[in-house]
Amino acid sequence: MNNQLKTIALLGGMSVLLVGVGTLVGGSSYLLPFALLAFGMSFFSYFYSDKIVLKVNRARPVSASEAPELHAIIEEVAAAAGVPKPMVCVVDDDTPNAFATGRNPEHGVVAVTRGIMRILSRRELKGVIAHEMSHVKNRDILIASVAAMIATTISIIASVARFSAIFGGARNDDRDSNPIALLVLAIVAPIAATVIQLGISRSREFLADETGARLIGDPEALASALAKLESANHRSPLHTLGDTQATASLYIVNPLSAQGIAKLFSTHPPMAERIARLRALR
Repeated sequence: MNNQLKTIALLGGMSVLLVGVGTLVGGSSYLLPFALLAFGMSFFSYFYSDKIVLKVNRARPVSASEAPELHAIIEEVAAAAGVPKPMVCVVDDDTPNAFATGRNPEHGVVAVTRGIMRILSRRELKGVIAHEMSHVKNRDILIASVAAMIATTISIIASVARFSAIFGGARNDDRDSNPIALLVLAIVAPIAATVIQLGISRSREFLADETGARLIGDPEALASALAKLESANHRSPLHTLGDTQATASLYIVNPLSAQGIAKLFSTHPPMAERIARLRALR
């Protein structure tokens, strides 16, 4: 429950940041439009994020006859989690990885890459599926999608602020805007939104690791799988993502190669810490 309250507080803080940034950029008259924008983005996320995620990542549904072992594992874990069996999808990519999406357990989707079915044992793959099923059960994908949409909106508003600062500021209904203040806002707001989004993403990853491990009663299965996946993704980042990084946070391990300072802004917790926490559950 504490983790759920933390997530709610972080999402609330991000929404407040969105409205605040909109008001500072456009004046008090912009408060309602930006509040409505935040609501509209969340509404769109709720109903359509799963379809967008599947399309962006080129995930295709597979039948039980095409992937009998995968279907059997997902059905087994879904029964243990007490949720409906989700749609089963495969991403035609040799890099091993997996993700889940869907606005609630009744509309859940679990997708794995072709590569993960080659590199992991059945036991390890079950650990990965348990992690993803935990995301579905806890509605983490909805939370992540809403956070991503709000963060994107803040970035757009920040771009407006930068444009205003470059051209000497903009007038609002209260007073002349300070172009230096607008420029500072344009820099700080996206960073703040990113920090909040990272806090949400990392918190939910830790929770899914623990929930999934307890769900199947085998923390080592997931710990072993994560070690293999981390090594494989470091050698060869996922090709299916193309030019977009928008859905990278949904994968069980970061599908993008992050080096140096970029690691500080990773959507995933440090792998060594995730594995250590799992092995401490034994």
